[in-house]
Amino acid sequence: MKVSQKIVKKIAQIPEGTVFGYQDMGIDAHEYSAAAKSIGILIAAGKVKRASKGVFYKPKQTVFGSIPPSDSDLLKRYLFKNGRRTAYITGTSLYNGMGLTTQFAFTILVATKTRRSQIVIGKVKIKPVRSYVDVTNDNYKLLGILDAIKDFKIIPDIDRTSATIVLRNKLKELTLAEIGDMIQYALNYPPRTRALLGAILETMDNSMDLTILKKSLSPLSNYTMGITPKILPNAAKWNLK
Repeated sequence: MKVSQKIVKKIAQIPEGTVFGYQDMGIDAHEYSAAAKSIGILIAAGKVKRASKGVFYKPKQTVFGSIPPSDSDLLKRYLFKNGRRTAYITGTSLYNGMGLTTQFAFTILVATKTRRSQIVIGKVKIKPVRSYVDVTNDNYKLLGILDAIKDFKIIPDIDRTSATIVLRNKLKELTLAEIGDMIQYALNYPPRTRALLGAILETMDNSMDLTILKKSLSPLSNYTMGITPKILPNAAKWNLK
């Protein structure tokens, strides 16, 4: 079967509103060039629309005309590779969703170990940032909390007292195994992250073994995070200011 026939047949089977790329077409890499020409013909016919380079969607038809996919659907292709999560949303967009700030981001930051260029998908501008550890579907939420702790001082419009309560509540929702994993991930983060994480965890349960976090910090270093004893009574113990 010719590549053009493969493309037409495959796209006919794709539900309206679905976002797809060349890798979803069931073709080999050396057939991408021919596939691009075939998709170009379908775009000209209005059967397919281009969201960004190598990313397309089959428009959903309604009585009001065609409707493009949502920004979140477009973004999913950037967060997963071959069905496996390799990235997650971080920065102001994440912190807004966590209730740490009322500010909105014009550019969505995506943390990933894979190097990618800044792109625009639909109306969404995406800027990649380097994740501290490999991203999986099991750890991305934990990494998001660590990012918020790392950026605590620079999150726009943050109320530090309320934010500390939010983070403590997020940590309380985790299992002991997840907290153990988070502590291990934190060792890859800047020292200020480990200090604030340790201080918050200690206020949750002062019998928790936080030795590995404490030993990873220099006793001569201070971490200016806007944390007062009123916010965390044990701030001085973790060299937080």
